[in-house]
Amino acid sequence: MIVFRNLALLIFGLWLACGPAHAERRVALVIGNSAYKSVPKLANPVSDAGLIGGMLKKAGFDTVDVRQDLNAPEMRKALREFGARTRDADVAVIYYAGHGLEVDGTNYLIPIDAALETDTDVYDEALPIDRVLVSIEPAKQLRLVILDACRDNPFAKTMKRTVASRAIGRGLAKVEPTSPNTMIAFAAKAGSTASDGDSRNSPFATALVDHLPKPGLDLRKAFGFVRDDVLKSTANKQEPFVYGSLGGDDVPLVPAKPVATGPQANPQSELRRDYELALQLGTRDGWEAFLAQYPEGFYANLAKGQLNKIAAEETRATAEQKAKAAEQEKARLIAERAQKAEQDKAAAAAKAAEEARIAAEKQKQIEQARTEAAEQQRKVAEAAAARAQAEKQAAEKAKAELAAKQAAERASAEPAAKPAADRQLPQAGTETVAALSSAPASTLSAADLAKSVQSELRRVGCLSAAADGDWSAASQRSLTLFNKYAGTQFDAKLASIDALDALKAKPGRVCPLVCNFGSKADGDQCVKITCRAGYRVGDDNECEKIQEKKPVATREDSRRRDTDRKQTESAPSTPQASGQMICNNAGCRPIAKGCRLGTANHPATPTVKIPAEICN
Repeated sequence: MIVFRNLALLIFGLWLACGPAHAERRVALVIGNSAYKSVPKLANPVSDAGLIGGMLKKAGFDTVDVRQDLNAPEMRKALREFGARTRDADVAVIYYAGHGLEVDGTNYLIPIDAALETDTDVYDEALPIDRVLVSIEPAKQLRLVILDACRDNPFAKTMKRTVASRAIGRGLAKVEPTSPNTMIAFAAKAGSTASDGDSRNSPFATALVDHLPKPGLDLRKAFGFVRDDVLKSTANKQEPFVYGSLGGDDVPLVPAKPVATGPQANPQSELRRDYELALQLGTRDGWEAFLAQYPEGFYANLAKGQLNKIAAEETRATAEQKAKAAEQEKARLIAERAQKAEQDKAAAAAKAAEEARIAAEKQKQIEQARTEAAEQQRKVAEAAAARAQAEKQAAEKAKAELAAKQAAERASAEPAAKPAADRQLPQAGTETVAALSSAPASTLSAADLAKSVQSELRRVGCLSAAADGDWSAASQRSLTLFNKYAGTQFDAKLASIDALDALKAKPGRVCPLVCNFGSKADGDQCVKITCRAGYRVGDDNECEKIQEKKPVATREDSRRRDTDRKQTESAPSTPQASGQMICNNAGCRPIAKGCRLGTANHPATPTVKIPAEICN
């Protein structure tokens, strides 16, 4: 009897450990900002957020976090906490209703405490759309951002411009996601504004609730239905728009049936086989048939590149035929001794045809290079996906084997026979599940893990030292720097599997290249700034013209001039022929020629005699 119970306990523990691994986890964050402090209050965003949050809860999402009227710190905290929840999620959805602003091609979400008195305040008081994309990036299957923020923005009308060339757009700017399986939906297409409508909810939010939760309905079709409804309700004044692309299979927000727990076939295998078949055919008909079957996605873009290559080859062949025909016409005219004007005309036509042929040949080479680069990218992506799948299967297999081993050891260690065994059975089950859940997820040693994290930190530009497997202070500083620019919160004191996964998910440089004064960034290197003659590197690290210094009068120079003047005035003048001098309050000077020295009455006191110059 005890052996049977131990076996049942082992099977139950294995079911708990392996079953949830195949369940699809969906999380959502809903934000509605209405009570703005610096501009008039918006009527609909809070109501729209409540409507969308209720729809997602009814659709069976695991967690739906609805936030209302958030200031800047609260919005950053909400995105940070949601990013932590998306690490083990398959589907992540963010819905935002409120004010948004586009500055120099970048979209910003505006908290309720933003003032935006100048155009540069947007960098400090608002949140860029890239911060939102970072928070949903860890999701494995689908990343969806819905922005109901295309309203006529009052901030753009009141803010002061610090630079005349800085562009502030109407509505939001077009966004092209860089991560796969990412979709961004606007309430109105780029450069246009959306309407709040006359009811409690906006036309866009109402259409979303009608179509998104339909089980098994592909998101692209659902947003197409949303577009039709909004156009109809706004008399064709507002057109929702979707950016990003998904794969060839249907991607519903609500699955049509429960997710299978067994091994799943790769959904891209059939698409890849069709692509490789079209690649072997290499004809226009083959690629057009492939695009008719798979109009969107990564392989569709590759197929379009192949069609461009074929079109370039056809253009080149046509141009070459025309060039040959022009040369033959030229030879015929010369042979028939045509007039000079006709010969010149034929020569000009032949020259133009030859130039067209050369241009077509160059275009063919360009398309050939693009096609080869795209094909290489496809092979790299497929190899990476296959490698990741193999590593995941190996980790799951090792986890299951370890769980079974620990459960078997725990079952064999139980006492042979005790009366209280039945009462202690639930506690033993809890310990078994805990032991299974704590099984290690990776077989890497600490040194290998540290070396792998260091290599990825070097790739994204956050570490300059070599990857030696020693997790030193320099490695800790580099991981702290990655946390700052990637928006993550990994513990910098040690290298972890989560940090390694987050680093591998970054396609390129994350930490900016910082150059010393007198140098500037050129790609991934710092180069010295060279200024032309008469210019030098200024305080802003840019070349500026050398200004000539003008002499500035100082108090010491004024004192020196006064001293020289007094000495000149006090010095005796050169005697004239008469040899007589006259002195008064202004100083002494010689008697003018033809005059003599005498006395005269003082102007203020007539009884007083003073020296005077008397001239006849």
